[in-house]
Amino acid sequence: MRYDLVIFDNDGVLVDSEPISNTVLAGYLTELGHPTTYEESIRDYMGAAMHRVHDLVAERTGQRLPADFDDTFHARVFAAFEQELTPVAGVPELLEKLAAAGTPYCVASSGSHERIRVGHRKTGLDRWFTDARIFSSEDVGRGKPAPDLVLYAAEKMGVPPERCAVIEDSPLGVRAALAAGMDVYGFTAMTPADRLADATSLFSEMAQLPALLV
Repeated sequence: MRYDLVIFDNDGVLVDSEPISNTVLAGYLTELGHPTTYEESIRDYMGAAMHRVHDLVAERTGQRLPADFDDTFHARVFAAFEQELTPVAGVPELLEKLAAAGTPYCVASSGSHERIRVGHRKTGLDRWFTDARIFSSEDVGRGKPAPDLVLYAAEKMGVPPERCAVIEDSPLGVRAALAAGMDVYGFTAMTPADRLADATSLFSEMAQLPALLV
């Protein structure tokens, strides 16, 4: 393999959470008087840290979201995860291959540590991700599209940026990886390919990824 570290995004790449979380987010924002469709939530917030939701609402409306917005949103999302969340197709098999080959990997997600762990426990992916392999936007000052998170993950894993491959499904994540000087592979199962056009390469099924990394 030509990389010394594979950095996975979490939502939409490892766990099939984007449809769930964006349905909840669109509904909650609409409930609060900020009409938002599912498609608009995907467009504006997919792959972003929670501060982006607050920033965009304030920028567009001049209003602040409630102080308990994040807690309420996460409680609703976690409840939905318990009912509906599954791993992305092909991910368990991919992680098994990486582990068997001794290929270093980790996750760098805009989501909170709690969100990552809840999702991994529900889907059984926690067997592949110890605490030392989990990095969240909570660990850095700025979330994606800033490069801080993936640079932090690479530093903690002891790998220089140019030796990292990032697996992303959002334009914000692609921008973050490129800004960090890393190759980035765009997963198009849910995101239109043209929105990930800046990625190093694109793929639509997890089974295609190993061939791209060698």
